[in-house]
Amino acid sequence: MGQQYRGTRGSQGRDRREPTKPKLDAKVITEGGAVLVNAAEQHGKQLARNLTTSQIRNIYGAVKKMQMRGELDTHKLVMLKPKLAYAAKRHGGGVETLRDVLTQAIDLVGNDSKKFNRFVDFFEAILAYHRAYGGN
Repeated sequence: MGQQYRGTRGSQGRDRREPTKPKLDAKVITEGGAVLVNAAEQHGKQLARNLTTSQIRNIYGAVKKMQMRGELDTHKLVMLKPKLAYAAKRHGGGVETLRDVLTQAIDLVGNDSKKFNRFVDFFEAILAYHRAYGGN
């Protein structure tokens, strides 16, 4: 007798596919402005339900330190990705969503200091809308 194929459904008939990850419009980092604000509001509103500020304080602090130094350190920026991965695994939920969005944004920054400043603006705007929509 051969193995039976069960597809993507579990024993109770539920679909076990991965949830879709949020897609970040590149214009958020390349152009900024209204596109950045609208995307930040959308993500901040969504994250207000299942993310606490304390869960992301470490990552936000690292980003602000980089900005205060005044020059882009691409190595430190890319090293935020493992920090985000760790926080997402540790806390789950909203941190996973934030990781997905910020990882895409980090990839868009590259070695461009203007894009880095838009990344910081985007992160700050997400946190502001998170708080405005009732996040702790």
